[in-house]
Amino acid sequence: MAARLTELNVYPLKSGGGTALRAADLLPTGLRYDREFMLVTPEGRFLSQRDLGRMAVMRPVYDGDVLTVDVADPALSFAPLTHKPVDDGPVRDVYVHRYECQGIDQGDEAAAWFAALLDTECRLVRFTGRRSTSRGGGEVLFADGYPLLVISAESLADLNDRLGDQGPLPMNRFRPNLVVEGLGAYGEDRVRLLRVGGTVIEMVRSCARCVITTTDQDSGERGREPLRTLASYRTYERGIRFGQNAVPRTPGPLAVGDPVEVLETVEEDR
Repeated sequence: MAARLTELNVYPLKSGGGTALRAADLLPTGLRYDREFMLVTPEGRFLSQRDLGRMAVMRPVYDGDVLTVDVADPALSFAPLTHKPVDDGPVRDVYVHRYECQGIDQGDEAAAWFAALLDTECRLVRFTGRRSTSRGGGEVLFADGYPLLVISAESLADLNDRLGDQGPLPMNRFRPNLVVEGLGAYGEDRVRLLRVGGTVIEMVRSCARCVITTTDQDSGERGREPLRTLASYRTYERGIRFGQNAVPRTPGPLAVGDPVEVLETVEEDR
């Protein structure tokens, strides 16, 4: 079976839900608008589902003009937030893990909406400036360390087979940008360069998985899977790994259904 692109997902608000797209522009920083916005503590530290599972129920959509955030959990009575981003707010020093970068504060109204939803004091910021990837020579906005996360559809199918009665789990537990079908289970681990449509991306490091994978993306509730099962067969020196972080080498348009071609393979652990 010829490999093809089956999913495109962008995450306008870091640690919020994804927006499934039929087509997107791949930029040097990843998919357009990916992780352009972020919630931070008053001290500037980023907030994520690792600490606040309720962030999973946020459903942000950004069209380049207006950020709309809905709430997936019907038990939470929140009217959607409709926010027109500002470019003239205070510029804050903010932190993604140990990396310092900057964001433009988006004002008190947006901050109050998120604080009420999450029951914690926070501010909404929009990325500004420049930030390099952890490795691989790329650039990111507020992503943890890399512009793209790529997962093979067969990798999830294999995991779900192993989960048995504990599954199946949806792909949104793993928050990929690109899902590819036709590489085989964990085939993404054996690729260095991948052509997707007219673009080229380089896989640079396997993705370490955390408690977010155990968080139901519709309710924010947590369980023990899939980390318990993944730990039994996907544990390496640097932790539990699933999916590949990637850096765009040739940007351009992408669309679901685009052909995928392996240009270069690799054998060593990344």
